[in-house]
Formats: sequence, C-alpha cells, structure tokens
Amino acid sequence: MRADAQNAVEAIQKSLDLLRQRMDWDTAQHRLEEFNARVEDPDLWNDTENAQKLMRDRQSLVDAMDSYTAMKQELDDNVELIELGEVEGDADVVTEAETALMALVDKAAAKELEALLDGEADANDTFLEINSGAGGTESCDWASMLARMYVRWAEKRGYKVELQSETPGEEAGIKSAAYKITGHNAYGWLKSESGVHRLVRISPFDSAAKRHTSFCSVWVYPVVDDNIEIDVNPADIRIDTYRSSGAGGQHVNTTDSAVRITHAPTGIVVTSSEKSQHQNRDIAMKALKSRLYQMELDKRNAAINEAHENKGDAGWGNQIRSYVLQPYQMVKDLRTNHETSDTKGVLDGDLDPFMAATLAMDVSGKSRAEAQAEG
Repeated sequence: MRADAQNAVEAIQKSLDLLRQRMDWDTAQHRLEEFNARVEDPDLWNDTENAQKLMRDRQSLVDAMDSYTAMKQELDDNVELIELGEVEGDADVVTEAETALMALVDKAAAKELEALLDGEADANDTFLEINSGAGGTESCDWASMLARMYVRWAEKRGYKVELQSETPGEEAGIKSAAYKITGHNAYGWLKSESGVHRLVRISPFDSAAKRHTSFCSVWVYPVVDDNIEIDVNPADIRIDTYRSSGAGGQHVNTTDSAVRITHAPTGIVVTSSEKSQHQNRDIAMKALKSRLYQMELDKRNAAINEAHENKGDAGWGNQIRSYVLQPYQMVKDLRTNHETSDTKGVLDGDLDPFMAATLAMDVSGKSRAEAQAEG
C-alpha cells in the first residue's frame, strides 16, 4: 500500500477510534436494547414530552452506531480492495479504492466533530458578546475586528446573525457588541470561544508605529428554547430605558426605546437597542434567561465552570488565544496549542480548526492531536 493511502487509513482509524470512545461503543448495544424496551411500553406516550425526548435520544444513538459501523465497513472493504488489486496487478482497482479512502478521511473527520457536539444546549442558537478590555482605542478597534471575524464565520456556515446591541468606541471601533446567532449547533461551535483574546500588532493609531497589545473578552451563552423553563422573579430585576443612538440622519432613534435589564442576585446586565421598546424588553428578557441558563449549565459542568472562572479580566495572563500580526504572523490557542500562520484567514472567519481542537479536548481531557496519537 502506498504511503498516502496508508496515511489515509491511519487517519480514518483514529477518527473511528475517537467516535467509538465518544459514544462508549462497548455499552451502546445494551443502551439501545434499553431504549427499545422503553419504546414498547404502552404507557410511554402518556407523557408526550418525555416520549419525544426518548425517541430523539434513541434515534441519535442509532444514527451514531449506524454511521460508525458503515464507515468501519467502508474502510475495511477499501483496504481489502487495495490489497487484492496489488496482488492481481490491477491498477484501476487500487486507484478507485484509494480515491474512496481519501473521501472517507473527510467524512470520518466530520463525523468525529459532530460527535463532540452532544452537550445539553449544543444544538441551540447562541448569544455572543464582545467587550473591549485593556488597551483603550486599540482595544475598541480590536473588538470591531473580532465582531467582523465572528460575523464572517457565522455567515460562511449559513447562520443568521442579528445585532442585539452595540456601544461605539470614543475614537474608533466598539466598546461592546452583542449578537444573536441562529443555526443548528451554533452554541455548540461557539461555546469554545468564551475567554480573552489578545492582539499584538503595529498600531494604526500610533504615529511612532510602535507595537501594541490589546485585549477583548468574548462571552457565549445559549439561547433558551421554549422547552426550557427559566423562572425570573420580577423583584430581582431592574428595567431601565434610555435613548438609543441611531445611524444618523433620518434613521436616528430619538425615543427612549433602548432597554437595559439588571438582575440583582447575579449582577447580570443585558441590553437591547432596537427601535421598538416592547421588542427590546422581549429580547433583553430572553438574553437574561439565556445567561441564567448558562450559569446553570456551568454549575453542572465542572470543566466549563472552571474555564469561565479562570477567564478573568480582559488583560494580561487571562487570554485563551493570541493573534500576533507583528513581528511575525501567528494565531495560537493557548489551551490546545493549535496554531496557524494564516492570520488573514482566521480574521476573515476561518475558525473551524480552532473550535474543533478545543471541542476535542473533551475526549479524555486531551487535545485532538494527543487523543489521536494515543489511538
């Protein structure tokens, strides 16, 4: 077998090993049998909501098992074809099987990543907040660059992006911005972006052309769907209205329509500055409930909770990722050590490799490279 084909086989096998580990293959059949037994219970549909959840969970397990089995069989079949073709000197058979293997590499890698998005709220839409940190005007400009980066990433995936609120910087950029991003697994993908992001570059605002370091914090939390009940005591919140800043000219908003909700027990503050005050109240309340839900998720997940607690202020020592544009080109994630010199691509929304590497740390607490190396 040629080297490139052998490398493809090894890559596929490592992806399959991680899939097998992720779904706990050794107990999968037993769990499926338990699901099947519960489905046959004549009283199952007395509780429609639980029944639907059971059916979804069962189908998810069936799909995962079928996908793994099919890819494993496809791998074995093509390896066998290559060996047979080499023995018989049939180059066409070998080439066809090698081509199939190359396609299977991408398919297996994609399934591997999908398997990592199995958290309670991973499939939900998400809110994304960006706040400038240490660095003044530089930081505000960096915040606008991050906002563009995430918007571009979302648009490439076909997600819908809605600006919820924005506070402009005094000289340039933005002090803060909040977006709602709608699409399947939006929260699952973006949740790994919560943390402090550090930029190093020659400042466009410094006449001496000195190198500056800027920081921004990113906060991601899931949109609460209708099936999740979050109770908010009216006595715990304060609702303030204030004048929104519009685009200028005929579009300027001159009414006190923007809404800010402060949740006293947690200190959470959410805002919305659409034109309708009623709409803003609704958006802000949904954002508050989502933040409260995120806090509950954090309590249930020690690893996520620790990551948010360690996020700290948007300044030195707390960053999760560095974007270095001077004196060299490098974006490096400090949690996974994943890095690339394609800074332009990253700032244009090519974030999937970074998200994938962070998601894969869920596998035995190791980076994807470490987990595959042990596969």
